[in-house]
Amino acid sequence: MNSFHPSTRLYRYTVMIFVSFLTFGSYFAYDSIGAIAPTLIKELGLDREFIGQTYTLYSVAAILSVFIGGLLIDKIGTRKASLLFTLLVTVGAAIVAIAPSTFVLYVGRFIFGWGSESLVVAQSAIFSRWFKGKELAFSFGVGLTLSRLGTLFSFNTEALIAEYFQDYRAALWAAVLLCIVSVLANLVYIIMDSKGEKALGLHEEGAGDKIVLSDVKKFTSSYWYVTLLCVTFYSAIFPFTALSTDMFHERYGLPLTVGAEGGFFYQVFYNVIHMFSTAGGTTTIIIFASMVCAPIFGGLLDKFGKRASVMLIGSIMMIPAFLTMAFTNVAPAIPMIVLGAAFVLVPAAMWPSIPLIVEKNRVGTAFGLTTMIQNVGLALFPWLNGRLRDATQDYTASLIMFSALGIFGLVFTILLRREETGPHAHGLETITTSSK
Repeated sequence: MNSFHPSTRLYRYTVMIFVSFLTFGSYFAYDSIGAIAPTLIKELGLDREFIGQTYTLYSVAAILSVFIGGLLIDKIGTRKASLLFTLLVTVGAAIVAIAPSTFVLYVGRFIFGWGSESLVVAQSAIFSRWFKGKELAFSFGVGLTLSRLGTLFSFNTEALIAEYFQDYRAALWAAVLLCIVSVLANLVYIIMDSKGEKALGLHEEGAGDKIVLSDVKKFTSSYWYVTLLCVTFYSAIFPFTALSTDMFHERYGLPLTVGAEGGFFYQVFYNVIHMFSTAGGTTTIIIFASMVCAPIFGGLLDKFGKRASVMLIGSIMMIPAFLTMAFTNVAPAIPMIVLGAAFVLVPAAMWPSIPLIVEKNRVGTAFGLTTMIQNVGLALFPWLNGRLRDATQDYTASLIMFSALGIFGLVFTILLRREETGPHAHGLETITTSSK
C-alpha cells in the first residue's frame, strides 16, 4: 500500500496540520488591533472606545454567522465553505489594513468577523469528517493550540512590526499575509480532501452546532448555569485582553517592544523569547498557560471528574486577579499568572460538560446557543471597557467591572455545583473515563 494513502495515519495527520492552520491567520488578525492599540491611539488620536468597538463589530458578525454559516456548510460542503470563509477573513483583514476611514475599518472588521467565526465551525466539521473517537479530541486540541499560537504571535510581534517599519499599517498587512497563508493551507486541504473522499468514501458531517429552537425548552438548569458562566467568564477575559496591552503600557510602563541589535527576524525572535517583558507579551501569559496546560488538565478531568468544583475554583481565582491589578502596584505578571490558571481550569471543565448535561441529539443546539450567547457578551464588554477608560482616564473602573463579572460567574458555579451534587445531577462531579 502507498505509505501516503488517505487511509494511513500519516495522511490523516497531514490533513490535521493543514486544517489547523485554517484559523491561524484569523486568530492572529483578531488581536492585531489590540496588539498595536497604543500605537493607534498615539498616531491617529483614536480613543479606547474605538478599539473596543472593533471587537464589538467582530462579535456582532459572529452572532449572525451562527445562523447562516452552518447552513452554508451543510449546503455547499466543507471544501467550498471553508474556502469561502478563509477568503472572507482575508478580504476583511485587507479592508482593515487599507481603510481610509474608521467607517471602512468597521466594515472590514465585520466582514472579517463573519468569515472567522464561520471558519471555526467549518474547521470543526472537517475534523469530524476525518477523525473519530480519541483522534477527534486530539485533532481539536491541535487545532486550538495552533490557533492560539496565532494569538501569541500577534501580541508579541505586531508592535515590533509597526515600530520596525515605522508604520502601523505594516502590522495590519502582516495580519493579511498570515490570512493568505491560511488560504493556501485551505487549498492544500481541498486537494487532500478530494483525494480522500474518492479513496475512503468520506461523507459530510454537517455544521454540528446549529440551533434548533424546539430543543431549547428541554434544557435543564445545569445547562443554563454553564451557559451563564460561559458568558460572564469570556466577557471578562477577552474584552480585557483587547485593551490589556494599552493598560500594561500606560499603567505599569511596560515597553511595547524589547530592543535588540540585528535584522528584523532576529528582533522578532528576541521579542518572542522575552515576551513577558513587554506589554503585549504580558497579555499572552494567559494564552501561553492555556496552550501548555489545558490539554494536560483536560485529561485529568476525564480521569477524576469534579468538573463543577474545578469551574468553581477557576471562577474564584478571577476575582482577586482583577482586583489586584485595580488596587495594587504588584507586578502585573503575578495576577496574570493567576488569571492564566483560571483560563486553564474553567474552559477545560466547562466545554466538555455540555455533552454531559444535554441529550445527545441536542448537543449541537446546546453548543450553538452557548456560543451565540457568549458572543453577546463579547460584543458588549469590549466597548464598555474602552468607554469606561475614556470616561475615567484610568482602567480601574474596567478592572472592577471584570471582577464583578467574576463574582457573577462564581454565583453561577455555586448554583451549578449545588445542582450537580443533588438528586438531579448529570455526572459532572462523578463521571470519569473509568465510569463511561
